[in-house]
Amino acid sequence: MADDLSGTFNVGGVEMARPFRIRRLGHFGLDVDDVEVCRDFYERMMGFRVADPLPLGNRLPEEERGKYGSGNGYFMRHGTDHHSFVIFPRRVRRKLLPHITGDMTVNQITWQVGSLREVVSGTTWLKDSVRIARTGRDAPGSNWHFYPIDPAGHTNELYYGIEQIGWDQHSKPMQIHRKHYTEPPELPHRSELEEVEEGRNAGVDLLSGVRGIERMEEKYDVGGILMGRPFKIVKVGPVRIFVPDIDAALGFYQDILGLTITEEVTYKGHRCVFLRANTEHHSLALYPIALRGELGLSEHTTMMSIGMQVAEYSQLHDAVDFLTENGYKISKLPQELFPGLGHNAFVTDPDGHLVQLYFNMEQIGWDGKPRPAAERPKIDNENWPKTLPLDADMFNGEVYLGPWS
Repeated sequence: MADDLSGTFNVGGVEMARPFRIRRLGHFGLDVDDVEVCRDFYERMMGFRVADPLPLGNRLPEEERGKYGSGNGYFMRHGTDHHSFVIFPRRVRRKLLPHITGDMTVNQITWQVGSLREVVSGTTWLKDSVRIARTGRDAPGSNWHFYPIDPAGHTNELYYGIEQIGWDQHSKPMQIHRKHYTEPPELPHRSELEEVEEGRNAGVDLLSGVRGIERMEEKYDVGGILMGRPFKIVKVGPVRIFVPDIDAALGFYQDILGLTITEEVTYKGHRCVFLRANTEHHSLALYPIALRGELGLSEHTTMMSIGMQVAEYSQLHDAVDFLTENGYKISKLPQELFPGLGHNAFVTDPDGHLVQLYFNMEQIGWDGKPRPAAERPKIDNENWPKTLPLDADMFNGEVYLGPWS
């Protein structure tokens, strides 16, 4: 370590063991074989909107362009963050980055910190102890970041800030990014407002960015709003991954990144660990890779699933019905693997990845303790009730307050 973990850092006036504090799971990314088919699924079926494409295939040698299907990657969003979910072309990525292992389809696991100083200080603190893939600033997206790699090879991103997309649905024009950053900036750095003003004064059309639109007929009454599907995704996460060594993974996610262990369970002899970034029971779950085969899950990926929270319990029912009617496979896994999570179901995306749909997650209070397992509501995944009784923490935690469409 560049600095001992037991040392004290001043992070915005608070003494901490590392020079940054993860506030939440920010966004998540996948590498997929057919990026256009997956874009259609996540855009039309799940309700994400494309904030910006990224022509990744243009980075290949000219004679190889177009050989591996679409070279586009897509930054997608469910709310005002420029992106909360991204998909990239797997075959193109393998040509550009041949060191990526065969079952590594997790493109990135992304964590938001509170300030640009935390990004810069975190990069300096970690650069001699873990592999950092790159640093600087994203365009599109505008977020400052660095990318540490976990022991199993999963790419993590710690970032400050992310472009916000407002009522007009336009992303920031790429011409605004007049400088490309591949290293942490010197501090203090100018504000984003100043950057935009510079572009405007240079004649950049502020409405020339990509505009997200609804691709489905708005025919469903969702909480009094007409929408293109009968549910609204309000949060991305938790992330569930398989790792070859639980202790090594904890050394990274707990000791280095600073996530907190909420709970551990043993399922059929397998140790499973659940960590949180904020008040949610868990934003990351670690499972031994031996469990992947026992559960009958695809060996093409180290991801068990990516969670996507819907706005209402009734929407969870409606989402399952909607996706089934549109020909997508719905499945359920043993509830013991998801402590703290309410009713949930999985839909398989066109690339074979599992998306876990759910409505509510247990929240952790001031004492840092989860609810005792014996006091949790009993969930029969084969017989979901039509309505649920109000639970104490059912509407707590990170709340999405719209607009939904």
